[in-house]
Amino acid sequence: MTNVPGDLKYSKDHEWVQSLGNNRIRVGITDYAQKQLGDLVFVELPAVGSRWDAGDNFSTVESVKSVSELYMPVTGTIAAVNESLGDPRGPDQINDDPYGDGWIAEVTVANAADLKGLLTPAEYEKLASE
Repeated sequence: MTNVPGDLKYSKDHEWVQSLGNNRIRVGITDYAQKQLGDLVFVELPAVGSRWDAGDNFSTVESVKSVSELYMPVTGTIAAVNESLGDPRGPDQINDDPYGDGWIAEVTVANAADLKGLLTPAEYEKLASE
């Protein structure tokens, strides 16, 4: 069974969202997505200050098996990125700790109502088990 922390929200595209307060969130890929992709070897980080609409491809991750697009779960502006993912061993942080050190970006949310459209942990567990 995949790890689905109860204090996060989730997208149907297998990104997780953690509220940091003040309309700011942290985004990463779920444990389920990481396991499906296999060992990640490269992460393309979005530019700080870039604005994305919900559903836009904002990043890519490359595994030994494939390249996968990541989709912005809400409309917002990139406030910070996890620069350490760009280091040669950086993608291992997603492999080892997708909900902790493996976060990808922090986003200032344009419309807090977007967060209501995300999945609860129970809804995500159901999606990931189908």
